[in-house]
Amino acid sequence: MPTPTLLRIRAEGDPFALGHTHGTERAAALRAFLDDSLCRLNRILPKPVTLAELAPRIADYRTAIEQAVPDLARETEGLAAGAGITLTQAYLLQLRREIMGYRKVPTMGDCTTYARSGTAAHGLPVLAQTVDLNGDLDDQITVLDVAPAASGRRSLLLSFGGLLGYLGLNSSGLAVGLNLVLAGTWRPGVPPYLAIRHLLDHADTVEEALAVLQSLPLASSRSITLCDAERAVWAEYADGQWRLGDGPETTHTNHFLHPDLAPHDEINVFARRSSVRRLEACRERLAGLPSHASAEDHFAVLSAPPVCVADNGDIRRERTVAAAVMLPSRGELHLRPGNPAHHPTQVFTLR
Repeated sequence: MPTPTLLRIRAEGDPFALGHTHGTERAAALRAFLDDSLCRLNRILPKPVTLAELAPRIADYRTAIEQAVPDLARETEGLAAGAGITLTQAYLLQLRREIMGYRKVPTMGDCTTYARSGTAAHGLPVLAQTVDLNGDLDDQITVLDVAPAASGRRSLLLSFGGLLGYLGLNSSGLAVGLNLVLAGTWRPGVPPYLAIRHLLDHADTVEEALAVLQSLPLASSRSITLCDAERAVWAEYADGQWRLGDGPETTHTNHFLHPDLAPHDEINVFARRSSVRRLEACRERLAGLPSHASAEDHFAVLSAPPVCVADNGDIRRERTVAAAVMLPSRGELHLRPGNPAHHPTQVFTLR
């Protein structure tokens, strides 16, 4: 299969302008995605849903987002206008993972994430991860290059299907990644993907990002990995509780690592085995990786099983749909779309 050339959308200005540029450039693709079994939700969920059925729930999330991160609410409005879709549809694109919720079913994997900083990074901090999702979302990958007028920062982000954020880095030298962890009650609030975008717009360092992150009403459980030149941290969240783990090297998969949250883990036994196996493999490979390793060296860590999860043909199962290596001090986002073992690296830079 030929490697797709990833679309890079450059946008600057006020929030509505950012969203409008994004929506205009992706208009046909976003409308097609919405028409594809409602963003493929109805090919994944156990029971089909309609947009009309979801509308009240989406409205509750919209209210929470408008209150907590109004700039991103305005950007979502711009996305809708640019793409020629309704505002409810634009919010569905932001909330797709929240609508799916979490299911206690066997799975092969989810994201594997690690970061190196300080002495462990030989002066070149790195945050790297696989992106494991269901829904065959390889064809929805976009790179956002955004410069909000009020921020003073510029960010490079990996996006899927109209998302305003997923993972990325900013011009201050901060990188942010994430892992799905399952616990507590998922409720209307700020989706973690939008929270990550908010961090990149408003924080320069790990310390600042943690303060911003802990002030947000997060909608669902996650582990967020943060990295700058001096510090690497994972921050686990469930039901209003945050727990941290510090570097200089951090690794995370899909089970809680902090002893305060581990007893509340809802991951099923099959997924936990996969998560533990991937964590152990990642740590073993990192132990043999020098501090001055290149981005391609890091892709070698991400591209082999069990860290890389192959496609088994079931759209409902998570598999590796991309891998990212971020070098925040250089402003570089290195991406391999699809299975990273099968595609070359594409490099995006802020400079």
